[in-house]
Amino acid sequence: MNRRKHIKFVHEGRYVAEVEVDLLQSEDSWAPYLSLEDAYKLDDVREALRQGDIDTAAKLGRIYTLKPLAG
Repeated sequence: MNRRKHIKFVHEGRYVAEVEVDLLQSEDSWAPYLSLEDAYKLDDVREALRQGDIDTAAKLGRIYTLKPLAG
């Protein structure tokens, strides 16, 4: 089983988190997939953003604020 780094983006409300995870590569038909820890990390970031807890979310990834543009 091989691991490779990958960036996942989590969008919640007016925030986006850029989270680094490991994709697991194997010979089965479900590959590539996330480890259980990385899946929980993405869930934790999403929940922190949903609650407005930017400090906790920032410990797990880079946080960006989305700003609407007038068109």
